[in-house]
Amino acid sequence: MNVVETALPGVLLIEPRRFSDARGSFFEIWKEERYVAAGISGPFVQDNVSHSVQRTLRGLHFQEPSGQGKLVQALAGAVYDVVVDVRRGSPTFGRSLGVMLDAETGKQLWIPPGFAHGFCVTSPHATFLYKCTAAYSPEHERSIRWDDPALGIEWPLSGAPLLSPKDAVAPRLAEAPVLPVHA
Repeated sequence: MNVVETALPGVLLIEPRRFSDARGSFFEIWKEERYVAAGISGPFVQDNVSHSVQRTLRGLHFQEPSGQGKLVQALAGAVYDVVVDVRRGSPTFGRSLGVMLDAETGKQLWIPPGFAHGFCVTSPHATFLYKCTAAYSPEHERSIRWDDPALGIEWPLSGAPLLSPKDAVAPRLAEAPVLPVHA
């Protein structure tokens, strides 16, 4: 696998080695020794799968306290995946990163705790996998507004996205009542 450092320290793009022939393809989505060598170690305690239709936008979400590291990947379809540094005191606070993830390439994104995460579906549908380092904790779930102008995220959307009621009323980053602190 190839591990690519991004502009946000700690956020990594993983390009798995894919083996293809006339039958289809094969690749590993997790092998502890390889990921630990790349600086990604669990333990992973919860796997989540979401299935969404085109124009669905999920995010931007994080947990505080009880932060979650997430290894994410599109298993079917394609998404534009976004990460935002929401750690107060971080030199990259408020900066975002967007990458395309699709089932064809199998690319993964490692998102450490302290970063908000979201994605929008760019294909007719997408199935998305999250490997999480902490269990989902509803009382610690936080959101920031997907279209906060201060973040400058250019979502590849034509028209309004499909949002959950919670995401539609999320606060802007500057108004977020609870944020993690950069260590």
